[in-house]
Amino acid sequence: MMTYEETLHYLYTRVPVFQHSGASAYKPGLGTSLSLDKYLAYPHKAYKTIHVAGTNGKGSTSHLLAAVLQKSGYKVGLYTSPHLVDFRERIRVDGKMIDKQYVVDFIEKHRSYFETLSPSFFELTMSMAFDYFRSQAVDVAVIEVGLGGRLDSTNIIDPDLCVITNISKDHVQFLGDTLEQIAYEKAGIIKEGIPVIVGEAGIERVKDVFVSKAGAENAPIRFAEQSGVIRSSAISDNGHWVYDTTDYGTIEGELGGVVQEKNTCTVLTAIRELLSLGYKITPQAVKTGFAQVTGLTGLMGRWQIIQRDPLIICDTGHNVGGWEYLSKQLDQTPCHALHIVIGMVNDKDIHGVLKLLPKKAIYYFTNASVERALPAEEFALQASEHGLKGTIHSSVALAIEAAKNAAEPNDCIFIGGSTFIVSDALIALKLDIYN
Repeated sequence: MMTYEETLHYLYTRVPVFQHSGASAYKPGLGTSLSLDKYLAYPHKAYKTIHVAGTNGKGSTSHLLAAVLQKSGYKVGLYTSPHLVDFRERIRVDGKMIDKQYVVDFIEKHRSYFETLSPSFFELTMSMAFDYFRSQAVDVAVIEVGLGGRLDSTNIIDPDLCVITNISKDHVQFLGDTLEQIAYEKAGIIKEGIPVIVGEAGIERVKDVFVSKAGAENAPIRFAEQSGVIRSSAISDNGHWVYDTTDYGTIEGELGGVVQEKNTCTVLTAIRELLSLGYKITPQAVKTGFAQVTGLTGLMGRWQIIQRDPLIICDTGHNVGGWEYLSKQLDQTPCHALHIVIGMVNDKDIHGVLKLLPKKAIYYFTNASVERALPAEEFALQASEHGLKGTIHSSVALAIEAAKNAAEPNDCIFIGGSTFIVSDALIALKLDIYN
């Protein structure tokens, strides 16, 4: 029998991994997922599910929903991607990562069948998650879409509720290069009679895509922006949001960052719908879920404060939609000098992000340890075309070291540009946050 490390090596080398190699690992369509589901005797039918899609914010939204449901007394499965440090982050029950032995046993038991199908890494890990949730007898599982929606492998479930956080341009080579095309792919998770919450529709023609799809499926649709669930909001001295809500009074949100106001509106609107569906969610569970989401679910990398003096923050925002919020957040962050450790992957809108980056910051250009990483030299060259200046570093660890050596106590160091930059950073900083 393989060890856990050997099993991970098998997963990473025998099946295509989008996280590492990008387009070559993308496998649209539900055929393989349906075959795996049938082979495993339809594990996702053993519990309730909530399906979460969107360009940005789906990770925060999924974790917040899971935290609130946990505190309401449900046993909750949570499937998300990608992971930051440990593969097992993708599959959790009540915040606890899947057991290593289960990963080993699952692959060992079903390996001969898997190899006849040649599934992608995502299809295989999704099936593992669904099977694990059944084995753990979860009450409900929050399932985050991997990419798109219509052809995403998770779109085999029959959820109680669909949530679409927002739409912006990302993965255009797969989903289309207009917002309407991307919205069409995300709207593909809307199913017959299943209510859907849309967090941030944006322009009217994108909203029309969702309304049309919901109408065709006879699915009740609600737009969070029109829900009135938040009366007012402000960021407190500790960096947490404080919301005055219609349904729960004052709520403190542990997750910092400008974008979390939108996510909170989406989650609170989704909770209203879950209550109407018969879910038992208490006001205290909502308050505690928002206030303790990282401890309850293991969420990391969302405007995460790593240390102070100097202030070091990391965030996984990695596309134009994410940086529209991050640039505002950095502008509002009080510090003497801003140091940015940054890298991106080669299939993003690089110039779109570079236009949004602060001009006065000191940059440390680097690349993450994945095949998709844009070489630091090439990134720095493109950045120079936008008036951004800095130094080039061959690894995230070296870039962070250079930034820390240069920063004064009242400066700020931001680490981001890619999920994989944050992943390498957490490893380099040796944060004891995984169990």
